[in-house]
Amino acid sequence: MSLMAADLDRAHHFYGELFGWGFRPTRQGHGRYTIAYTEGGVPTVGIGASSPSAGVSLPVTWTTYFAADSADEVASRVQERGGTVAVGPLEFGSGRVAWAADPDGANFGIWEGDLTSAWWGERRPGAPVWLELRTRDAFEAALFYGQTFGWDTQGRERCDVRFEHDRVVLHIDGKAVAGLRGGAIEAAPDPNVRPRWRVYFCVKDVDEVAERAAELGGGVISLPADTPYGRIAALRDPEGGIFSVAAVRKGPADGDPDGCS
Repeated sequence: MSLMAADLDRAHHFYGELFGWGFRPTRQGHGRYTIAYTEGGVPTVGIGASSPSAGVSLPVTWTTYFAADSADEVASRVQERGGTVAVGPLEFGSGRVAWAADPDGANFGIWEGDLTSAWWGERRPGAPVWLELRTRDAFEAALFYGQTFGWDTQGRERCDVRFEHDRVVLHIDGKAVAGLRGGAIEAAPDPNVRPRWRVYFCVKDVDEVAERAAELGGGVISLPADTPYGRIAALRDPEGGIFSVAAVRKGPADGDPDGCS
């Protein structure tokens, strides 16, 4: 996951206060870019400063990245299956990156290179715990992403896609890591309703974090509510970046009772 912020210092203050992240500068990218660390020094996400040219204001957004052995091959498969590649693949720090969109317009990144974040399955406070795609048709989206990233060729021991709790759920190595839900509307004026990938960060108390986000200048998009995966809320940062938080009672559909500890 990475966030491109208009004001990097402001983003550091908001997310640092909200999740207790620390930040370290890195050479990744061509502008100011930092890696956020949870308590204990575990790398979790990247945050960079957008560099608008010619006075163009770029939207502040969280982007989901998928790992690839070859960014060029995956970018070709995106286009073959009706998606678009907006930028790249190009050299980016220690790897190669491309920014793309699926056929319904949900943006995502493709990353070829070293993977520094080891958050999958950790469920530690402040770390991403779940990814969810709101899209027009979850089954069509599952076919697009499955074929693009080879979910259907890695065997059920590695990747398993199931329908459960009104969504398509991707399991990797036995862990439920992402859900795909239908009902999004591409032309909706509300960005919260348009097709998009959303990140959920693990917290101990969703209600407390939602209140704190508002105090720090952000906002609450949807109030805290209980779900089959635990208590969640949708929030925005002071510059409009949308994200969610979850207090996981059990691992999403994998029966892990430890939650966010």
